[in-house]
Amino acid sequence: MSVIPGPRLLASLVLILPISLIAPVWADAPASEGLLIDGSSTVYPLSREALRRFQRDRPGLAIDVQFSGTTGGFRRFCAGETDINDASREINAEEQASCKDSGVSYRQIPIAMDSIAVVVHPSNRWADDITVEELKRLWTPDAEGRITHWKHIRESWPDRPVKLFGRGENSGTYDVFTQEIVGTTHRSRKDYEASEDEEHLAAGIAAEPDALGFFGIGAYHRHWDELKLLAVDNGNGPVYPTLATVGEGLYKPLTRPLFLYINEQSLQGKAITRAFVQHYLEGLPNWIHFTGYMPLRAEDYRRSLAALKQKPESELAAERDQ
Repeated sequence: MSVIPGPRLLASLVLILPISLIAPVWADAPASEGLLIDGSSTVYPLSREALRRFQRDRPGLAIDVQFSGTTGGFRRFCAGETDINDASREINAEEQASCKDSGVSYRQIPIAMDSIAVVVHPSNRWADDITVEELKRLWTPDAEGRITHWKHIRESWPDRPVKLFGRGENSGTYDVFTQEIVGTTHRSRKDYEASEDEEHLAAGIAAEPDALGFFGIGAYHRHWDELKLLAVDNGNGPVYPTLATVGEGLYKPLTRPLFLYINEQSLQGKAITRAFVQHYLEGLPNWIHFTGYMPLRAEDYRRSLAALKQKPESELAAERDQ
């Protein structure tokens, strides 16, 4: 196998300014203050773990972490219904306009790097890797009713029906997968088992010998003993998604950053929001390695923490224009 080293993916992600650690503020958060988090089911395990650690010494705080997918989460976030949106892609132009129309300003904070895993049932003995071109041929809209058996994907594979699983249309993972593999966001075949719940997909693939599916690498790591991970060949040889290959840009095109989007009014007006985000960013580098996701650089987290003291970029820009 030969691979060409790609550029590092982390340096340009954090667009937030100078560095200085901030003192804990959680003690100032009244127990009556609520905090609602929604969005990506890929980011959900990180936010859930951050919440578990945050509440360990702070019982009684009303914080709820849900997942409705990145896209579904942005609908609620831009309507002002949630304080934080977990996202497995950047906010798009339509969503930005929706937030603006609703008067919702926000902070974007990258928190980790992720990859999209392509997996099969562990009993699968013929597939160890798959090319980007094969994935495109399998998932393009005109594959529906036409690419139905394993041999249609690769001629040497058996004449058995393939059962497809993947993320649903409210998912940022689906957006990234369709953009990078099919070539157009939100365009794919529809005859597959779709879900916003990665646990549901993992269980389905583990129960179906002819399954092939995709979801975030974190879900694979949570179910590694029930699934088989495929290497993906982008033309430079098959590559598995690992901390090293993701960090070096070798597992392209199925690599993406993960984000928190924080409602600015909540950040400025609720001590609990600022306290939770601070605790999240301070603790994440210490335990993210156990989740299968890749951390950002330590300096990136320091910049994000320092940025919690800064005015939002929109206010700074307005002041510069005066």
